[in-house]
Amino acid sequence: MKKYMVLCAGICVAMAFTSCKSSESAYKQAYLKAKQQEEIQQQQQQQEQQQQPVVQPQQEETTVVVPLEEKPATETQVIDNSDNIKVTQEKVSLVNGDGLKNFSVVVGSFSLAANAEGLQQHLKDAGYNAQIVKNEERNMYRVVATTFDTKEEAAASRNDLQSKYAGAWLLYNAQ
Repeated sequence: MKKYMVLCAGICVAMAFTSCKSSESAYKQAYLKAKQQEEIQQQQQQQEQQQQPVVQPQQEETTVVVPLEEKPATETQVIDNSDNIKVTQEKVSLVNGDGLKNFSVVVGSFSLAANAEGLQQHLKDAGYNAQIVKNEERNMYRVVATTFDTKEEAAASRNDLQSKYAGAWLLYNAQ
């Protein structure tokens, strides 16, 4: 009985594979038809190109001259960076503190004034003359731990502060 069932199943499988086989002639006919349509389109394009005269548009080059904005030497400020110490230049205004000098060491930046005040108090408790400045363009409060007239002094202070405040950076107040 099992032999008959296996034999019938084998015959059914063989019939299924042979009946599903698609003929190569159908593929060949579809390919030839697509090839004919492609050739007809190419011929039509060639005829259209022969009938229409080729006119290339003339392009004129226009020169745009932008006037230079000249500033007197008294308005131009050059910051020496021969020592490769990175200084960020921002326009900031004093919110809380004694006042800024040219170069400051920033140890924190906050979008909320309360957070900046908390860090300022922490720095004051540690003996720093901390100040808060605000960058209006970015709406950020910067907490300044120390401020100096020279870049070298500020860089040395920043290096000392980076052991406690890893993200300390130098700020030049662009006023």
